[in-house]
Amino acid sequence: QVQLVESGGGLVQAGGSLRLSCAASGIMFRINAMGWYRQAPGNERELVARITNSGDTNYADSVKGRFTISRDNTKSTVYLQMDSLKREDTAVYYCNADISAISSSPGRDYWGQGTQVTVSS
Repeated sequence: QVQLVESGGGLVQAGGSLRLSCAASGIMFRINAMGWYRQAPGNERELVARITNSGDTNYADSVKGRFTISRDNTKSTVYLQMDSLKREDTAVYYCNADISAISSSPGRDYWGQGTQVTVSS
């Protein structure tokens, strides 16, 4: 019932910038939170940034001061602005959303298909 579509990944030089977008569509009573996770080969999937329905944000320590998460509630879209990119930021980035589809339903997790971000020196 809910689909997350990501865009904006690609190849960038170290020190450069990328902006990821994730649009949620389908039957949604409430979006409780949206965020971005990433996973590099051989590593565990880790939280990068998250934003709640009230606008509160949190970031992984490794990206604080470089990445900014924001949302457009009218479009059910979350963005991740990534500046001062480093080689260690290279990973597949996954959009995540905690969504209540109907008023009586608890929130549940939905995932995008992932978008590759590659940072070269």
